Amino acid sequence: MFDWSIPEELELIVATTREFARAQLAPHVREAESTRGVAPAVAARFSELGLATLELPVALDGAELGAVARALVNEELGAADPGAALALDPLGPALYPVLEAGGEDAVREQVAPLLTRPGSRALLVTAHDARLDARGDRLRGFAPWVPAARADVLVYVSEDEIVVAREGIVAKPLRGAGLRAAGACELHVDAPVVARWLDGEAVGEALAHARIYCGALLLGVLRQAAEASREYAMNRIAFGRPIAHHQALAFLIADMRTAVDGARELLLEAAWHLDEGRPAESLAAAAFAEAIEASTFVGPNGIQILGGHGFMQDYPQEKYMREARALGLLLGGFDAARQEAGDHICASEPPLQLSAGER
Repeated sequence: MFDWSIPEELELIVATTREFARAQLAPHVREAESTRGVAPAVAARFSELGLATLELPVALDGAELGAVARALVNEELGAADPGAALALDPLGPALYPVLEAGGEDAVREQVAPLLTRPGSRALLVTAHDARLDARGDRLRGFAPWVPAARADVLVYVSEDEIVVAREGIVAKPLRGAGLRAAGACELHVDAPVVARWLDGEAVGEALAHARIYCGALLLGVLRQAAEASREYAMNRIAFGRPIAHHQALAFLIADMRTAVDGARELLLEAAWHLDEGRPAESLAAAAFAEAIEASTFVGPNGIQILGGHGFMQDYPQEKYMREARALGLLLGGFDAARQEAGDHICASEPPLQLSAGER
């Protein structure tokens, strides 16, 4: 028998986040997109709720609630505005490599100070996302696109190395299509390395956490896209009845909801494994890949259900598809997640032994 309930404390946090997202983020999504940022009052409220320190260790005045809490909270934020959610979180996924490799002392020194500097951002960039050279005592190169307007701390992750830089990071603004509320820029880097760890295991754990973080934002977008499509189809009348009552659209709406629910179960399972200290790199990569795959089904079909209205800013559907596509590019996107999941699966399975007659 499965028990899908969550602790009462976590239910309260999710409910509080949902209320914040619906009251503070959702009504201002177009404004946040046009200004490419969030209002200072909204950022202050986000900080007051403790959502930026959800996974920070207790010793650093955090809640230390883990990956399941982050997944549930980010789904609610993503359902309102994932770009604003990224802009509001000073540390974001950049916290994970520093915490996994360097522990509390490294977090305190390298990234925690950003929590007291309004508007500051720490960014995680992987070898899939940027052309950076970390040899020697400097980090050099560029990242063609990051969902941010600035980078006060840059955390670069390659196959078995984590590098932190703070100075010499130049952000050149880009127009950007998705996640506009977070900002968009091209990073040019020629910075001294302030911290470095050679730790392949920490890299794997950090990427698993980062994929849960981004996958949950994507899940929130897909949930809202599927629900908005259903509501439109229930209210749009054709041939004397709501278009949702026509079999083809009814089946499509059900398939969209199924895709969202399936992605959620995979994501929460991976998050639970992380919280329990179980191997989760493959699960997190597979869950992120599944969420991206679901976005390629839910996003375009949501547009299709609305027809021409789907491309107009009078309706949110076009924004949902833009946001989903942008989130699906993070951390190497679908290809990197699928490759990593496959590598772990193949490495964990014993070689197939064939009998003499089968050879």
